[in-house]
Amino acid sequence: MKIISWNINGIRAGERKGIFEWVKKYAPEIICFQETKAQPEQISDAILNLEGYHSYWHSATKKGYSGVATYTKEEPLDVITEIGIPDFDQEGRILITEFQQFILCNVYFPNGKKDKIRLKYKLDFYETFLNLIESFKDKGKKVIFCGDVNTAHTEIDLTHPKNNSKTSGFLPEERAWIDKVVEHGYLDTLREFHTEAELYSWWDMKTRARERNVGWRIDYFFIDKSLRKKLKDAFILKEITGSDHCPVGIEIF
Repeated sequence: MKIISWNINGIRAGERKGIFEWVKKYAPEIICFQETKAQPEQISDAILNLEGYHSYWHSATKKGYSGVATYTKEEPLDVITEIGIPDFDQEGRILITEFQQFILCNVYFPNGKKDKIRLKYKLDFYETFLNLIESFKDKGKKVIFCGDVNTAHTEIDLTHPKNNSKTSGFLPEERAWIDKVVEHGYLDTLREFHTEAELYSWWDMKTRARERNVGWRIDYFFIDKSLRKKLKDAFILKEITGSDHCPVGIEIF
């Protein structure tokens, strides 16, 4: 089973750029999109009802902003789009699909660069999310979560760590939350197979950073360590264009 996560930076723009032709060709069992920036009624029927997939949406109340969507070949046992906190739910940042083998969280984590208020919002969201997935584990569910985490974990996860040490996305308190995720028994799947530097998933478009591979790794797949024996591979598909992010993925039995 291949599961893909991709911050598409606008699903309608992505459709025009041909990303769904890639989806049809690559044919992952599940694909999780973040930053869809659309309501379901704004999407073409061909994309909303993509052949061979069930699609589920959690769009932001504000049009043209945020939003996540999950496409899956297997119909899930349950779908959750709200976590019960209006300030978080209205931004369309989480979509949870439950399957027999695991529960999958597709998440577009907040960006904290705007100001201190948004940084606090981001950190509060982080803590709320960790509590949520821990509650799933307490119920005996095996957890996978993926998405744009909007933070690079370690110095090898971005090109200029020292220059960005006071920038949201690489602040100590943001990185510490990922440390806490690991301490709670979740594995950064890519690092189970690749320990080298210069593996990035986002590049600044304004500075043409992708051409020079000056980037950040801010898109992740984390799995409950109990799933490690079922994890076959984890990867970044940096050659796939259509967004300022590239797809990341795992292969799991």
